[in-house]
Amino acid sequence: MQDYQPSPDLLAERVILVTGAAEGVGQAVARACAAHGATVILSGFDEERLNSVYDEIESAGGPQPATLPLDLENADESLYLGIANTIGDEFGRLDGLVHCATFVPFLSRIDDYDAAQWERVLRINLTAPFLLTQATLPLLRAAEDASVVFTADRVGRKGLAYWGAFSAAKFGIEGLMQTLAEETRDSSRIRVNSLDPGVVRSAQRRELYPGEDPTTLPSPDTVAPSYLWLLGPDAQGTTGQALSASPGQVRADA
Repeated sequence: MQDYQPSPDLLAERVILVTGAAEGVGQAVARACAAHGATVILSGFDEERLNSVYDEIESAGGPQPATLPLDLENADESLYLGIANTIGDEFGRLDGLVHCATFVPFLSRIDDYDAAQWERVLRINLTAPFLLTQATLPLLRAAEDASVVFTADRVGRKGLAYWGAFSAAKFGIEGLMQTLAEETRDSSRIRVNSLDPGVVRSAQRRELYPGEDPTTLPSPDTVAPSYLWLLGPDAQGTTGQALSASPGQVRADA
């Protein structure tokens, strides 16, 4: 897909749940989905920032969104099942699930990695996406054209020093994506893919690389079209793919 130009009503009548919607790529994806007709469920840890994104979407004339404050570290299976039931009751459907929430507390050698932090990073970046996806699968299976998008990372496709648990979790995400894609390929209309947005400006990036000039990095908005393509009907038939985004484009990972 080269220089993708989504139609204004690409996601009209669709309900899309976006995690990590308060900042960075998640926020950009949520705004883009709403701008193309979707009713967006904004999920994140910071309720105040979610409300700010909510207001932005309403001010821009998008369909009225909803907010779903969610603590990925401490949420358990029963909470995720309750969330799925609430979505079913309130919206009657779920057409897309986009996992954008990430957590990287620090960069560290494996020698020095704290075991409790290791578990925490895996919980937020791998176990939580699994639990949320599992809980919402009945809704996604009922949709006419459902899409699950896991946000990937280069360190989850080729390990890099000092990325520790986050790298391990993102490798796990690729395995989860591939497994779910195979399990749903012939038994449902669900498409499952992963997408690496690349390095973009974000609060997390600033914390990990304080000496880097953020103005030299692309805006998260530049990769939103790649997510739109995966969420909309133009990507029908695409499943089980490890993809990478660049401004206006999406490509298979080399």
